[in-house]
Amino acid sequence: MSDKKYIKQTNPFRVPTTDGKLIEEHFGHAATRTGAFSVAHMVAPPRWSEPHQKPEFDEVTIVLRGRKVIEIDGEEVEVKAGESILIKAGSRIRYSNPYDEETEYWSVCVPAFDINSVHREEE
Repeated sequence: MSDKKYIKQTNPFRVPTTDGKLIEEHFGHAATRTGAFSVAHMVAPPRWSEPHQKPEFDEVTIVLRGRKVIEIDGEEVEVKAGESILIKAGSRIRYSNPYDEETEYWSVCVPAFDINSVHREEE
């Protein structure tokens, strides 16, 4: 066991996707086997969306470029480059990029993102 007080990430886990979205988990269950939080870099292609979900974790999204639309309990919120948003656990949400440009962003989840606690709905 290491006595280091840090983890330097040089090889994030690239999550396999079928929708053209890039997901690179730097810290979390897949990348570092940590469950307290996760940090991921993402690039959503133009006209991308995913099903509604009701996660058991808080999620902070920080948009670097482009724009993202998030439906939160029926309300649509647009988050643009330079903006961020915190969505509390238990909210019914749907992430999308309905625009003709990519959206690049970082996501921080507390506790860590887990496919078993995101509760995605069938479309």
